[in-house]
Amino acid sequence: MRHFLLSALVLGVIAAGCTPSPSNPPSASARADWAIAIHGGAGHFGEEDLSPDMQEAYTASLESALQLGEDLLQQGSSAVDVVEQVVRILEDDSLFNAGRGAVFTSEGTHELDASIADGASRNCGAITGLQGFRHPISVARAVMDSSEHVFFSGHGAGVFAASQGAEAAPSTWFDTQKAYERYRRAAAREGEDPVPLEEKRGTVGCVALDAEGNLAAATSTGGMTYKRHGRIGDSPVIGAGTWADNRTCAVSATGWGEYFIRTGVTQDIHGRMLHGGQSLTSACEATIFDEMGALGGDGGVVSVDAFGNVALVYNSAGMFRASARAMQGRVTRDVAMFGPYERPMPCK
Repeated sequence: MRHFLLSALVLGVIAAGCTPSPSNPPSASARADWAIAIHGGAGHFGEEDLSPDMQEAYTASLESALQLGEDLLQQGSSAVDVVEQVVRILEDDSLFNAGRGAVFTSEGTHELDASIADGASRNCGAITGLQGFRHPISVARAVMDSSEHVFFSGHGAGVFAASQGAEAAPSTWFDTQKAYERYRRAAAREGEDPVPLEEKRGTVGCVALDAEGNLAAATSTGGMTYKRHGRIGDSPVIGAGTWADNRTCAVSATGWGEYFIRTGVTQDIHGRMLHGGQSLTSACEATIFDEMGALGGDGGVVSVDAFGNVALVYNSAGMFRASARAMQGRVTRDVAMFGPYERPMPCK
């Protein structure tokens, strides 16, 4: 069970450093062979909140998704292909709030959101309120690759998905008993305030640096339990839930979406690096703790910079997370769920 309790501090040490990230991409000799990080949501949970069987299930899912990403990167796949394929796996996993397993809206339906960003071209695609298609992240990828637009919503997102031959799925495909029980509790509690924190979040995401030095990020979610009136969180919003730019970093966020939108979390991290010369870890910590967190929001990010440094930073009690990094052929990897993030002392 010890590997379940691995601290994010270990991962932070990998990514930490006082050297500012450069405006120009690093040389190949200074860069990791490749790097990847994934998340399955952040929240207020500890080891006591998940049975040993559930801990095993979450760990197995994270390790499976991570292994797929590693294999693809080792084979020379592009970062944008890797993040799409990894998120597709997580969308099919009913443990997470994305695709199959997505939460129910107040009308008892599923409205799915996703976004993807390519750091090489700085192109991106996003969809929100999608219904009836199995892989929202692939629809977002099609928006990026096969339209002159960036963002489609609701009915229009569905029309576009169908025009691209996206795989359809009946509404029952997305149903799970866990999500339905949350829906029933929310319906019984209608009108009460505040909504429990565990019903404000739930996202999957992946960031990657490939062998060519290109970055990409992808994020997908079912949104907030019992959400109303077409509510949109941060996951499909480029600059709030997803970001990729080869000059700086790739970031995927998870948490209380309204706060991530209000503070433009992923773009803020990019800006701190590009214009402020901050390292990846320092930029993530400042944004999560001093900006978004200071307003009362909670959640976290997984991120990788142009060197292949990884930072997994969150201010919630836990975050389902995993990462792997290859440097001169040597691979280091980790999977974790519990424990608060330990913010190190600032560099002098």
